[in-house]
Amino acid sequence: MSKKTNVREMAADALLMIEKNQAYSNLLLNSFIQKHSLAEKDVPLFTELVYGTLQRKDTLDFYLAPFIKKANKMELWVRILLRLSVYQMVYLDRVPERAAVHEAVEIAKRKGHQGIASLVNGILRSIQREGLPSFEDIQDPVQRTAVATSHPLWLVEKWTKQYGLEEAGKMCEENLKAPRQTARINKTKYSVNEAIELLQKEGFSARRGSLSPDSIMMEKGSLASSTLFKDGGATIQDESSSLTAKVLGVQEGESVLDACAAPGGKSSHILELLNHKGQLMSLDLHQHKVELVKEQANRLGFENLTVQDLDARKAGEVFNEESFDRILVDAPCSGFGVIKRKPDIKYAKSARDIQKLAAIQLEILHSVSPLLKKGGTLVYSTCTVDQEENHAVAQQFLQDHPDYEWDETMTGRLPEEARQYAEASELQLLPHYFGTDGFYITSFKRKVSF
Repeated sequence: MSKKTNVREMAADALLMIEKNQAYSNLLLNSFIQKHSLAEKDVPLFTELVYGTLQRKDTLDFYLAPFIKKANKMELWVRILLRLSVYQMVYLDRVPERAAVHEAVEIAKRKGHQGIASLVNGILRSIQREGLPSFEDIQDPVQRTAVATSHPLWLVEKWTKQYGLEEAGKMCEENLKAPRQTARINKTKYSVNEAIELLQKEGFSARRGSLSPDSIMMEKGSLASSTLFKDGGATIQDESSSLTAKVLGVQEGESVLDACAAPGGKSSHILELLNHKGQLMSLDLHQHKVELVKEQANRLGFENLTVQDLDARKAGEVFNEESFDRILVDAPCSGFGVIKRKPDIKYAKSARDIQKLAAIQLEILHSVSPLLKKGGTLVYSTCTVDQEENHAVAQQFLQDHPDYEWDETMTGRLPEEARQYAEASELQLLPHYFGTDGFYITSFKRKVSF
């Protein structure tokens, strides 16, 4: 079996496992690469085949539909093999169509029998002869956007109501692009320019970020293998996410609570801003995720951290009232802002999930609200673009807690580039604004007298 065939068959197996087990693609890919000892030179193709096919699943099914007569009787692995093949034929210019068809037929022989191989060959040859169906045949513009960008119709309908069809379409298109690796520089050790120079000396290439003044964008090489990263000079974090701790406005010597801390990117930023003075309490629901937060702090060289495995909804039962100067609630959410990194999210979540998450988000805010000192700052953030989890949750929190108000000084702590997208005390970044993750941040103040 050739190496190329191995890569494609591995990709088909990975896609089948993701779909059958609802496994997260980013976690499964790493385990697949390690388990099969995939050669380093084959990793980019394997990754592109899995992510690309997953990102465009609905579009690929639209392309295949006219050529499959008994779709309900087709085994899942055969459909996945066809998706994988059409993805290569349509989107990978460097892969000749004949090679994609040949590899698919060979895989079908090995995994099934001659009859399935003939079926796969027939469908792919028909597509070559007759061409693909057109999106223009879809009359409804929202449905056309959903199919063309491979997003669930209910989600595009929701985003269209929230942002308008044009913005929803741009967001969907951006979600099909490959994610960028960005990092936040530890300013207690290096300036951004110094970090870029260090990386260049090691053979890496990076440039300044487009949004956050503390961030860099990798252009060549993986940051995790650099001395800069290993010595605690940088933390892998999206630029939008790296704004959160700055909005929190942490000052040296303060007591801070990070209520939903894993994997620890925001906690590490808070520690950098505290600069070894003050104390950070970081919570997370799962013990194994708590360990990730500790690892981040240790790598960066900070000791003024206490980590506890605790459901943030029970924080009010554990800590005394008015214990913290500042509190961050980076809440569990639908993750619709990080679809570029986890394309399976858009297929796995439902409208009902969003309602449940919004309820949890409010429970967490309710639990931590008495723990903030009067005059203190509470920041609420999510990596989603859904207004039901963002603006609606913030409004409901203020209605339920009259001792809190919008923090009108929030925009002053944002970089100039982000301020154009801030309204009052809220910032909603959509993925296509800067090519970052979609992200929401809002800030509240606890009233001094109430």
